[in-house]
Amino acid sequence: MLCTSMLDLAEEFGAPSYIYFTSGAAFLRFQLHVQESHDEEGFDITEFKDAELACPGLTRPVPSKVIPSGFLNKEWLDSSTTITRNFRKTKGILVNTVRELESYALESLSGGMNIPKVYPVGPILNLKGEESSKAESSGSEEDEVMRWLDQQPESSVAFLCFGSMGGFCAEQVKEIACALEGSGHRFLWSLRRLEGGPALTPTTTDYGDVREVLPEGFADRTTEVGRVIGWAPQAVVLAHRSVGGFVSHCGWNSTLESMWFGVPMATWPMYAEQQFNAFLLVKELEIAAEIKMDYRTINYRSESGKIVTTEEVKRGTKSLMELAKQLDEGDDI
Repeated sequence: MLCTSMLDLAEEFGAPSYIYFTSGAAFLRFQLHVQESHDEEGFDITEFKDAELACPGLTRPVPSKVIPSGFLNKEWLDSSTTITRNFRKTKGILVNTVRELESYALESLSGGMNIPKVYPVGPILNLKGEESSKAESSGSEEDEVMRWLDQQPESSVAFLCFGSMGGFCAEQVKEIACALEGSGHRFLWSLRRLEGGPALTPTTTDYGDVREVLPEGFADRTTEVGRVIGWAPQAVVLAHRSVGGFVSHCGWNSTLESMWFGVPMATWPMYAEQQFNAFLLVKELEIAAEIKMDYRTINYRSESGKIVTTEEVKRGTKSLMELAKQLDEGDDI
């Protein structure tokens, strides 16, 4: 989906071109709408501040605060619109989604409007590959985590995991820790250290000892109800019967995994289209709790410089576990 410059080469060889779109149908429709408005009406989305944008494929207008940074940055907008414009040159777009999940967005993508045929081919999930290979290298640590989960009541654990590029500054880590300790809920927290790297692709590694960044005595005080680990076998954890809720960065793969395993989410987006995904889950589909929808990182810290407070995290976690209880009791969610 980011390599549309290859379309010219395919055309030269007479090969039909298709795009594999790794996010959802609603975001695809949003992206096409922004490009169309830019080309036909001169709409400059970078000037769109503190307002809401009506968009085909969504029943609610999109607040500017959840529009991805790639559209709000003047330096990136031209590249984004060029890539999207090229989508329209293909014979079809394969989207990693499910018709029952995004029926409204998919309907808006069908017929006319110079949009190629869209095929919902999801959920395409890697439930074993990466997890299995890393599990072999981590060995006893994963075994210990799974044994701990085995001992917890069904749907009682809140799982916090923020993807391969998700991490927090020390101040934010302490706020999360205080919230978890004060919430009274069981938790499994995948906590990773942010490393340097290009601004758009931060990397994370495991801490040598997570105690160095946690509040003093936190690990001892929460030893009966929680675990703080490094890398986590996310799909394996989400599949476990004791996991009731998932605090996530709202990456699309993670979103689909949570749905696959029937685990409700609390939203804490960071980069790419994750703020849009959070809005989709909380407001449009109403299947997730909100910690934040508009949090985004730059240079590995909150773009606004604001810390998500203990009370905000605690409130979001409580809402998440209430959703888990509703789901456990057969609620229509």
